[in-house]
Amino acid sequence: MANKTDSEFLLELHNVGKTFAATETNAITVLQHISLQIRPGEIVALVGRSGCGKSTLMRIVCGLTKASSGQVLYRGHKVTKPESGISLVFQTFALFPWLNVLQNVELGLEAQGVSREERRKRALVAIDMIGLDGFESAYPKELSGGMRQRVGFARALVVNPDLLLMDEAFSALDVPTSETLRNDLLDLWLERRIPTRAIVMVSHNIEEALLMADRIIVLDSNPGRIKAEVPVTMKHPRDRDSHAFRQAVDQVYSAMTAVSRATPMMRALGIGHRLPDTGIQQMLGVLDALNQPQAGGSVELSALAHELHLEVDDLFPLLEALEMLDFAHTADRRVELSSHGKGFVEADIQRRKMVFGEHLLHRVPLAAHIRRVLDERANARAPRSRFLRELEDFLTEDEAERVLDVIIDWGRYAEVFTFDTHADRFSLENPGEERVEEAKR
Repeated sequence: MANKTDSEFLLELHNVGKTFAATETNAITVLQHISLQIRPGEIVALVGRSGCGKSTLMRIVCGLTKASSGQVLYRGHKVTKPESGISLVFQTFALFPWLNVLQNVELGLEAQGVSREERRKRALVAIDMIGLDGFESAYPKELSGGMRQRVGFARALVVNPDLLLMDEAFSALDVPTSETLRNDLLDLWLERRIPTRAIVMVSHNIEEALLMADRIIVLDSNPGRIKAEVPVTMKHPRDRDSHAFRQAVDQVYSAMTAVSRATPMMRALGIGHRLPDTGIQQMLGVLDALNQPQAGGSVELSALAHELHLEVDDLFPLLEALEMLDFAHTADRRVELSSHGKGFVEADIQRRKMVFGEHLLHRVPLAAHIRRVLDERANARAPRSRFLRELEDFLTEDEAERVLDVIIDWGRYAEVFTFDTHADRFSLENPGEERVEEAKR
């Protein structure tokens, strides 16, 4: 008698979690309580803000990374290592430059012990199917980005996977190339020309997810967990200009901006908060758009993303930064300019710096901490390493470096402190003037 799990689900995730050690005494929970089932015959898209653990989840599903808790079942048995029935297409092309197209595609079959004659036959079929016929002997350096990613798809499909995973597989390509490749893959799927029984894709592009998927899983962040599920019932091919499609876009944005029951409405920030990776000019662009007469201080997120050509991974860090600084607020798929944000965006350059600095020191603990240390020191200087060590009590080494780079950028703009790259230290002085004084001494 067939196992019930085998007959109903191709893949099951039960309370999957992942924790990384930031330091000897601190750990960072990236994923928490992820439970999800994938049925044969469906495409499921995972969307969420940058850092919500989408890529980590994909690596756990395909057996490249071990979950810290919970379990992943493929056809009813636990995934503990890479499975022959699961293939992953990476965001980067991940090709071996010393191998030609045919050899790159054959790699997976060779690892499975398939005979040379059989793997060559199957590789040629996959290469032809994915639109690379005639390029078998070409090397990666001879191919365009789109063609290199086609090699990645051929390599994933040649092993006849039940489950195809795509980790932002189109994001490294220009728009026309990504659309062509996405449409070609979708045609292969709809025409049943590939053996794959289900596809799970990570995307930072909501429209891309809606053009392909039957379900969209929205992930929350810090830690990553399932926030909402949005069914997509539109028939293929889908028209992105149709009313139904635009409604679906708004529905996904609404799910992404809804406050999770697991997340407090107001969360106190500490100095180890993962500051969003966004620049001043990007913030100004959003505030300018909100302050346009036709906007009236409030814009739907989908319209704002379309107007400024922003993907999810660009838009939500911007919104987080603006909310953190009390310049804008997001709710129910709309972003609204605050009174402070309006005052900031309508001020002249010097006044903007002053307003930004006031909000930075008042609302971002790391900035206030750095300024306080500098104020307390007789020479008003402190090495970068001093603050980096503190951040590494809360964050991984790479993340601590990134957060410190963000606060340096924001602090320099506001002139609340400066940073001398040459000396690798913070100060309240102009670094050029500081070096002149040192030279004189």
